[in-house]
Amino acid sequence: MDFDFSLILVSLTALSGVLWLLDAVFLAPARKRKLSAAEAEQGQLPEVARTKILQQPGWADLGKSMFPVLAVVLVLRSFLFEPFQIPSGSMLPTLQIGDFILVNKFHYGLRLPVTHTKLVDINEPQRGEVVVFRYPNNPSINYIKRVIGLPGDVISYQNKTFYINGEEVQADLLARLPPVNPETLLLNETLGEHSYTTYQDVGRPSMTGQWVVPEGHYFTSGDNRDNSNDSRYWGFVSEKLLVGKAVVVWMHWDNFFSLPDLSVMRKIR
Repeated sequence: MDFDFSLILVSLTALSGVLWLLDAVFLAPARKRKLSAAEAEQGQLPEVARTKILQQPGWADLGKSMFPVLAVVLVLRSFLFEPFQIPSGSMLPTLQIGDFILVNKFHYGLRLPVTHTKLVDINEPQRGEVVVFRYPNNPSINYIKRVIGLPGDVISYQNKTFYINGEEVQADLLARLPPVNPETLLLNETLGEHSYTTYQDVGRPSMTGQWVVPEGHYFTSGDNRDNSNDSRYWGFVSEKLLVGKAVVVWMHWDNFFSLPDLSVMRKIR
């Protein structure tokens, strides 16, 4: 079942804040009046008695304790950086299954959590950047792909090669894997200011297509070209669906029974 973690986080932050506020505005003053009345009648009370009278109810103490923590997490996750784990091999060899990445949430503009309304424009995606976005056919799912085409571009894909506005995207062969009877080609591709590696499946037949990227949309592809569900199959990514720019791999963790590997920390190219 898909769930919106941002909605849950916002709800918990709001609930804890309301609980804390209710106690601070209504109950805390009543406790202080009760203490003043008791001391006016009995004189200075022992510290134990004072503490008992002023003690917060459990739900108010929980709200007071949790609200600052949740608020900090909400701000960091919504406006600065959000962690993701790579669940599939569509971005191999750039990103491995089990990689943990950080996504810069403000690089493409500040957006409100849950509603995703943009507050401030900052940058626009560039060719070659790795972006996280909400899947157009199911916005509750996050996808990660590389930007190939910008608004207005004419994108062609022929013989497992991209062409942008009639110009071939440069790809140089690095290795045949394995060297004898190769199943996969390792290529170094250059797009704009970005240079990165891609996989090409020797045995997979090539598809052919041409697309014109509409305004406010982007054309994306996985680096594992023959094993990626991307814009070649389901279309374009609206600017409204952008989550952020993938900037760094900070950990790799294969499974629950293995140890996390922090030695893989690297910038995402």
